[in-house]
Amino acid sequence: MQRRTLALAALALPALPRAPWAEEAWPVRTVRLVVPQAPGSPIEIPTRIVADRLSRRLGANFIVESRPGAGGGIGSQHVAQQPPDGATFLATSAGISIIPTLQPALGFDPQRDLDPVSLMCDVPSGLLVRSQSPFTSLPQIIAHARAHPAELTYASGGVGSANHLAGALFCALAGVEMTHVPYRGISPAVTAVYAGDISLIFGSTIEVLQHMRQGRARILGVTMPERVTALPDIPAIAETVPGYAAPNWFCLMAPKGLPAPLLTLLTTELAALRDAPELQARMAEGAATARMDGPAPLAARLAEEVPKWRGLVAQAGIRVE
Repeated sequence: MQRRTLALAALALPALPRAPWAEEAWPVRTVRLVVPQAPGSPIEIPTRIVADRLSRRLGANFIVESRPGAGGGIGSQHVAQQPPDGATFLATSAGISIIPTLQPALGFDPQRDLDPVSLMCDVPSGLLVRSQSPFTSLPQIIAHARAHPAELTYASGGVGSANHLAGALFCALAGVEMTHVPYRGISPAVTAVYAGDISLIFGSTIEVLQHMRQGRARILGVTMPERVTALPDIPAIAETVPGYAAPNWFCLMAPKGLPAPLLTLLTTELAALRDAPELQARMAEGAATARMDGPAPLAARLAEEVPKWRGLVAQAGIRVE
């Protein structure tokens, strides 16, 4: 319901004026923004806002297309194989940082095979339990996990997803063992937590914050290095587990070789969207922060996080069955 509310609200935002040269500026009439996750994933919310705004500005029809599978590898590889003609882009999450390590058979590397366009937003995740859970703090979770190894379970949207890695990093740094239970998408994973089938989940605030506000769940800590301004009463996990940081983020990437004029045009329009008060408000509803700051910060993020998660995968023995 929260995803639908935000997505519909995005369509109600005041239209940005179309650039007078838009009809000639974009070379194709239909542009696909491929989301490599199951339909209904949190990344669809900012992606649909971006698609709507670019459609209005650039005179092309930007549509969102879901291509899940292989922890995001199927959709990502598909985009990498498309011509760099402005017709196809990848809208993905921090999980793309793990694909080269966890899915080597795909022969896909985001730094080699894709061009960074821009971060769309930074999105905290939270360690979430249902409201009926006996756990009310992170120290309780850790104490129980140490006393009962592998008894606690944590759900994810799939092996190698951002929420899987957030949980694996928590286990590694806290010195505990919990059992990972992957689902085919984040929505059924969250549902399993609320049903009491799973102990907890590291869920995007875009996905779970409204549930906390409705009293259905408790967020015991956020995955950002420090407390989130929008959630000042919820501690950062790092306050209990020193060194912990698993920020999630959503981004846009293009097939390698996107012409510079198209990249410049796209990033200029995204920057204008970032500063729109309406978009800032929509992001704030999910405790997210709009970025839209061009290719360099995204390239730097990948350069930092690909080796970080490669090391965690090796240490934790994570593999696709």
